Amino acid sequence: MSQFISVFDMLKIGVGPSSSHTLGPWRAAEQWIRHLKENNKFSLMDAIQVDLYGSLSLTGKGHATDLAILLGFSEADPEYIPIEDVFIIVDRINEEEEILFKGGKRIPFYKKSIVFNKEFLPFHANGITFSGFCNGEEISTETYYSIGGGFIVQENDHLEEEIEINKKNFPYPINRAIQLEEYCEKDHLSISEVVHLNELELNSAEHIDKELHRIWDTMLESMYIGCHTEGRLPGGLNVKRRAFDTHQKLIKDTSYTNPKEWITAIRSTEVKFREILKWVSCFALSVNEVNAALGRVVTAPTNGSAGVIPAVLMYYMVIENHEADFSHVKKFLLTAGEIGSIFKKNATISAAMGGCQAEIGVSSAMAAAALTELLGGTAAQCLSAAEIAMEHHLGLTCDPIGGLVQVPCIERNSMGAIKAIHAAEIALETDPKEALVHLDSVIDTMWETAKDMNKNYKETSEGGLAVTVRIVDC
Repeated sequence: MSQFISVFDMLKIGVGPSSSHTLGPWRAAEQWIRHLKENNKFSLMDAIQVDLYGSLSLTGKGHATDLAILLGFSEADPEYIPIEDVFIIVDRINEEEEILFKGGKRIPFYKKSIVFNKEFLPFHANGITFSGFCNGEEISTETYYSIGGGFIVQENDHLEEEIEINKKNFPYPINRAIQLEEYCEKDHLSISEVVHLNELELNSAEHIDKELHRIWDTMLESMYIGCHTEGRLPGGLNVKRRAFDTHQKLIKDTSYTNPKEWITAIRSTEVKFREILKWVSCFALSVNEVNAALGRVVTAPTNGSAGVIPAVLMYYMVIENHEADFSHVKKFLLTAGEIGSIFKKNATISAAMGGCQAEIGVSSAMAAAALTELLGGTAAQCLSAAEIAMEHHLGLTCDPIGGLVQVPCIERNSMGAIKAIHAAEIALETDPKEALVHLDSVIDTMWETAKDMNKNYKETSEGGLAVTVRIVDC
């Protein structure tokens, strides 16, 4: 049995810097408070303790996990909260040492209320336990796991509430890439058409379009903000924003006043090979600089890899096809979302479980397949492009300096985007029947590689660049 994973599960709007370390804990805190209220324990609670385990503890400070928990307790929605309110809420809690819940209830909360435990829980590398007390007696304890991409589970969760994907519920049940390929060939459909037909079982066409519009608008806005914001990123590494300077050199004196006019302005610029490389890098860097500054981005499939898909989609719109419109955006996002879901079902999209191959590698594969469809490729060629992109990310480690989603994470989005474009071009010139490696095989290989990888290279900041380049030396 496989569970249906919607494109809107794979592409979620949220606040940076990390989907597994920020968005996941945020949602877990929200869910725990909701459970307390449902069980009539919330009104009794007068003290809280939070225990972070494994990767959530080791890189929690750099990934703003502690801040995300405070925001989750405050029941602020990461999709809609004004970014400036993030810091207002956190500063108020830290200064007053108490949480103000909706409805007016206040509970003391100190820095020591969040405990960073280095040990790993057996179920998943990203563990978080919430404990509630009344007059010193524990009245609630729940453990959650942030499994990547903002998804959260509890160890004993039952899947009855999940939607089983089978012929009864969906016209095209998909667990493996080969199934998707067979559906497309049999019914003469593109990948995006198959995905859309499945999505229609849950939502109306109007709702799907509205949400895809909202996702693309958020992607475009994050690129626009990143390209027009200079300065240095927070966190202690003193990393200089680079998208601003690169954008200034590329856009020159072209005039525009908003993101839509900006697209037209970029289309009028030089398109030599070097400029194309710089534009793609600029788009990717801009998104992840916004992400690193706790801005709003689209988890695609994670926050740490949020820049790849918008950069490749923007490349298509401003370089490949100046007539591109929402219909192209829609196809791209639907195709990308489905490729990501296949990786999630059969491997992982969590760097704490699989290293950076699970983030940048997956996002590059998603983007490669989606671009290939827009460039006229067959479903088999799309899957081949995804395979090529992932094949050349296998074994990529996650070793963020200081636990911050900055170095090497931001640059890796640029490289993932370029690889996606290159993979699409290779796939378009290849007969998929002659390919030796299918996408399913590379997904299986990625998962085996993840299991074999030393835990120091799985988002713990205990290996690689995080050790050889110390934050105090930066």
